[in-house]
Amino acid sequence: MDDFSLSALSGILLLLLVFGAWFSAAETSMMAINRHRLNHLIRKGNRSAKLTARLLSQIDKLLGSILFGNTLLNVAAAAITNIVILRLFGASEWALLVGTLLITFVLLVFSEILPKIIAASYPERIALPSGYLLAPLITLFHPVVVVAGGMVKGVLWLLRIKVQTDQSKQKMTLEELRGLVLDAEHYLPHQHQKMLLNLVDLERITVNHVMIPRNQIESLDIHADPDTLRQQIITCHHTLLPVYADTPGNIIGILHIKRVPALFHEAHLDVAQLRDVLSAPYFIPSDTPLLQQLQQFQQRHTRLGLVVDEYGELLGLVTLENILEEIVGEFTTQSPAQTGKFLPQKDGSILLEGGTSLRELNRKLGLHLPLDSAKTLNGLILEHLEDIPETGTSLKIAGYPIEIIQTQDRIVKVARLFPQIKNREL
Repeated sequence: MDDFSLSALSGILLLLLVFGAWFSAAETSMMAINRHRLNHLIRKGNRSAKLTARLLSQIDKLLGSILFGNTLLNVAAAAITNIVILRLFGASEWALLVGTLLITFVLLVFSEILPKIIAASYPERIALPSGYLLAPLITLFHPVVVVAGGMVKGVLWLLRIKVQTDQSKQKMTLEELRGLVLDAEHYLPHQHQKMLLNLVDLERITVNHVMIPRNQIESLDIHADPDTLRQQIITCHHTLLPVYADTPGNIIGILHIKRVPALFHEAHLDVAQLRDVLSAPYFIPSDTPLLQQLQQFQQRHTRLGLVVDEYGELLGLVTLENILEEIVGEFTTQSPAQTGKFLPQKDGSILLEGGTSLRELNRKLGLHLPLDSAKTLNGLILEHLEDIPETGTSLKIAGYPIEIIQTQDRIVKVARLFPQIKNREL
């Protein structure tokens, strides 16, 4: 170094700091780059993206080369700093100490913190062009990286530490997937994000949360008068109808309305052939997750299932549309105020049917009623009071005042829901 002037040494030191900053930025940008965006660029034929993906596929060699190069530059920068100080101040211990502290501070700020912050903010702009310089450096540093890697593996083996290097084997949990969708709010339209979140939640929701309760199922009694059956079929609004014998819980089949014309002979219903055109009923356990049930509907090529409890008793009915509405929302353009279940009043309250699903109330009216155990408004009220309420009884659940308007057969038929009252600190 005696042949180099102070200005030359200063220039070399500045160059080492610049390359050290680049190594730090390259490392951070490679780790921070969006892998989904990278795959998108690869599909478009971007050569830089392909090279970056290839480097990331050998992450141990990539990080080893970057760390080796960065460490080598930092050591060289410290050595040159000491030489400059010795020439300027002689063999002074205080001068060497101050010089060491100064170069440490400069390296920390300008070769570590600052470039890493910039790289974390613009990973794609730095990672893609950096790949063209990192690729030959990986080849150049390969022997050193191999030796260092072997030593690291030996230490890990002695410590009995197993390292998972294949990221593809690490499965993402539902909560992690939900967090990923939430973090993508700046990249997805709100409606698309909401649909993805609803799809993730299907694994946590069971069919008994969205089913049509047993007492609201429109069905046919096979033993009813033919004229009654004919009138029911003509006025039916559904394409699939459960058919029972004697009691509504004894479902014997499912009638597809498209098969009905063949049952009529000169406007008279041929009940004898009705049984022959029925499809076998499809029963579903009440604790089946919606995502699993959606897959079952697809595999069985059916759209309707009957929900039963652990004793085989009929609880309700669930359709493919019920599940899809949990993902995309209501299919109809009818507003909640136009349905019979939701009757807004002038005082701001809403008259509700007791059998209305709590999930339906929360979704359509933007409420926040608890969904822990009860599935319907009637069930929530009975659970809260632990008794059959009388007409005129008032209570408050989750901040919502509720008044019982009508009860019948030990259930709440109609209730009035008032706007939520939030607790205020006195």
